[in-house]
Amino acid sequence: MKTATQKTAAAKRNTTATKSPAKSKTETAGTKSGAAKAKSTAAYGLRELFINSLKDIYWAEKALTKALPKMAKNATSENLVKTINDHLSVTQEQTARLEKVFSLIGEKATAKKCDAMEGLIEEGESIIEETEKGPVRDAGIIAASQKIEHYEIAAYGTLAAFATTLGEDDAVLLLEKTLAEEKEADTLLTEAAYNTINFDAAAEDE
Repeated sequence: MKTATQKTAAAKRNTTATKSPAKSKTETAGTKSGAAKAKSTAAYGLRELFINSLKDIYWAEKALTKALPKMAKNATSENLVKTINDHLSVTQEQTARLEKVFSLIGEKATAKKCDAMEGLIEEGESIIEETEKGPVRDAGIIAASQKIEHYEIAAYGTLAAFATTLGEDDAVLLLEKTLAEEKEADTLLTEAAYNTINFDAAAEDE
């Protein structure tokens, strides 16, 4: 017959055995690494990621069509004003082109807020507010505009690569056309800055 002490020890062993097993070092490391938990609506395949990215840039282009007129209104260089207004027309065409891409892949054209573009536009607005109208503000507008162009170049380059992988050849053609336009816009802004505006701004500081 077991003594009271033996019964107590056995009970403790049984309790320990029924506890959840300790997490492995790998599981613990994963928790401490800060890995994000995916949302219930998270993309689970490349096609879903592609569609989500399209919605993102669709919102960005729509937001940009509202921001560009304000930039043009606050610019003083005729060359810069023309460059911005020309790109506004191109941006409107790009928005319509995205709608074609949505149609080609059988999806409804839907915009999803683009945090990156929102931040870039807000930065541009801050530059306008923090500078006097003239060459210095023009230089700031160019800097903000080129950040936007660089973001769009990266976005459309990635979208074209996704579309290629997914076999959406017609969509690739449309996305690559927009990509080429964004690269051209970046070049035009660089020429505007280096030909006159940045030098005028530097001279004004002297």
